[in-house]
Amino acid sequence: MTPASTHLDAPDVEFQHVDKRYRLYKQRYRSLKEIVFKRRLGEWEDHWALRDVSFKVKRGSTFGLIGPNGAGKSTSLKMMAGILVPDAGEVVVRRRLAGLLELGAGFQPEYSGRENIFLNASLMGLSRRDIEARFDAIVAFSGLQEYIDQPLLTYSSGMHMRLAFAVATHVDAEVLLVDEILAVGDEAFQRKCFDWLDAFRASGGTIVLVSHNLAVVREICDEVVWIDNGNLRDIGHPNAVVGAYLDHVHRGGGSLEEVLSTEGARAKARPQVQLGEFRVLDVTGALAGRVGTGSTITLEVDFTVDKPLATPVFGVAIFNSEGACVYATNNSEDGVPLGTLENDGTLRVEYRDLALLPGRYRVTVSVFSAPRSDTLIDSLPLLDAFEVDTATREAGVVRLPHSWSVTSRSGIAG
Repeated sequence: MTPASTHLDAPDVEFQHVDKRYRLYKQRYRSLKEIVFKRRLGEWEDHWALRDVSFKVKRGSTFGLIGPNGAGKSTSLKMMAGILVPDAGEVVVRRRLAGLLELGAGFQPEYSGRENIFLNASLMGLSRRDIEARFDAIVAFSGLQEYIDQPLLTYSSGMHMRLAFAVATHVDAEVLLVDEILAVGDEAFQRKCFDWLDAFRASGGTIVLVSHNLAVVREICDEVVWIDNGNLRDIGHPNAVVGAYLDHVHRGGGSLEEVLSTEGARAKARPQVQLGEFRVLDVTGALAGRVGTGSTITLEVDFTVDKPLATPVFGVAIFNSEGACVYATNNSEDGVPLGTLENDGTLRVEYRDLALLPGRYRVTVSVFSAPRSDTLIDSLPLLDAFEVDTATREAGVVRLPHSWSVTSRSGIAG
């Protein structure tokens, strides 16, 4: 990463013909004799995470990076943050930067929350005096006052995220890097995070976002770059780039392992039926990140068939932000046989008159080999799917159909 002088018209981040290579060892030589005799450390293959990638992130914009797992998106963020350096080309960052790249990155599990605040904030460039001045505000934002002197290894993943985000919001960053971690945390804290991000954008801050949630990318980004196998495939308006990427996937030209999940969560062996791209669509068929109570949405999941499956059972479950299952069912339970799966296709589940109240909701999708069988073929973990955004003072999770009446001595009124 190369810092550069600031100019109002200059982009905040610039990639100039960037290459990044990883060396993947097939065999490492263990003895000095082998190393000296063969004049190398082992046998390896070069994997190019990025090849001749160039783009500019405009000041005050929200910039998205999309593409299949292993495309080079997270590598790009790490080079912006200075964690990695390019093998060729140049990465230029022109304003102060903070990164939320990996949950718990820069934290020490044995240290307390208090000690980790000082450690993490110092890694982001704050002096001890600055950290002490902002410490109470960081803790207040995180909401972890009663746990702040407990070891981090006792924290849940959501508490890790709270602490990381709280520190990042208090380092006076002008460019924020976000890598898929905002799906963690309860509803109240997620809302606090998104409110802060809205204010950050309104104040002229720049956000670079990696996300598998294409609906969110389409909704909040000003510009999107599509990276595939280390190469820049497209860059431009979110609707155009996301649409081109989805068309590419549907034609079979892209990786159908693109899911809204943490990289590496999928099994390495190819299943008999493999679940792929997940989408939430509104009643017009457009990608939907936010919907209203009472609306109609369709959940779509692409799948590929490696071997025919005679008795497929697809299950879909919806969870609220606190992890409580709101509703779950499968096609067998609903009495809808799907027949033998022999060819690639798309599963669609339509929800009419969506009864969910405001909040963020996640979805899991699974496919089994037979009705009521314990044989799981493939599944997508919790996907940060959509948000219900409705102006209401009702409370709870769902809106139940109901009516009102008042009984009085003179009869029924109401």
